[in-house]
Amino acid sequence: MAGINCTVDQLGTRTVVRIEGDLCPRALPRVRATLLKCLVERPDAVVVDLARTTVPEPVALTVFGAVAREAAMWPGTPLLLSTPSDEVAGWFASGRFGRLPVFATTEEALEMEARAPLPWLADSLLPVAGAAAHARRLAVEACERWSLGHLTDPARIVAGELVTNAVLHAQTLIDLRISLGRRYLLIAVRDGSYEIPRTPDVSLFNLDAPRGLFLVGQFAQRWGTVPAEGGKVVWASLRR
Repeated sequence: MAGINCTVDQLGTRTVVRIEGDLCPRALPRVRATLLKCLVERPDAVVVDLARTTVPEPVALTVFGAVAREAAMWPGTPLLLSTPSDEVAGWFASGRFGRLPVFATTEEALEMEARAPLPWLADSLLPVAGAAAHARRLAVEACERWSLGHLTDPARIVAGELVTNAVLHAQTLIDLRISLGRRYLLIAVRDGSYEIPRTPDVSLFNLDAPRGLFLVGQFAQRWGTVPAEGGKVVWASLRR
């Protein structure tokens, strides 16, 4: 069975991912990881060029809908598909694999009018004791600026816990970004560690377990982690 190859090019403010080979279930983890890494850099759009992609098993196309839904939660970047075969274009038109924008050529996708950039606040933090407090203040400022008073406490807690987790476990420079999406307040923390955070056991029988990510899970609509160049991004979305 032929393998899959993903080539990434930056064209202006947009990223083009060219997928060549058989898009089969075995290839999906690699395709998903490539697309998520592209989203971390927050381009205007990620264009997936399918001109040289064959789809022996249509169910594999669900990877694009799944990544698009995750991108809608964070960071709000649209995923566009270009130059599919007539058969693949028909499958997407049927809605079986998600309602994604499909373009006849990559050039058309690149020319699509860009969305207005999301309002955002960001800062870089040192891995020191006061970093979490600064993150909480930035979250409060964001909610005040965007008239989201009802999200002040949840955003403050989530931002503080994500930064605390980075301080304790990554011990690298931390980039905090808070942005306002159409449906969600988006909080993202980037650090220099590849270690994937996991929600600890906070049962009554484990009273000493850290509760930071447990709190994030309680207040956020969703949260997740994405590998990035030199580390990772941990993000959380709070419904507006």
